Amino acid sequence: MVRKIKIVLVILMFLCLLDMPYGFYQFVRFVALIGFAILAYKANEENKNTEMTIYGGLAVLFQPFFKIALGREMWNIVDVIVGIGLITSLFMNRTKSQR
Repeated sequence: MVRKIKIVLVILMFLCLLDMPYGFYQFVRFVALIGFAILAYKANEENKNTEMTIYGGLAVLFQPFFKIALGREMWNIVDVIVGIGLITSLFMNRTKSQR
């Protein structure tokens, strides 16, 4: 389940780089809040405190209720960094499970 959540979030992060209607970005913020909250909860269950803190912080950053106005360019940078980070975590977890 964690893997699927990360893949969905990566796709959404990179779709945010396109010129989409504002409603799409609101949808992404809501899905990201839920996705990162679940990832933080799962990391907490596995006693991965660093991951839990990162995912919790991302849930707060992307939450749709009290918007953080960064501007389009800065949000694009954040989306790319988060997307690359999620892709990296997918590969890191895969190599750890193969050992």
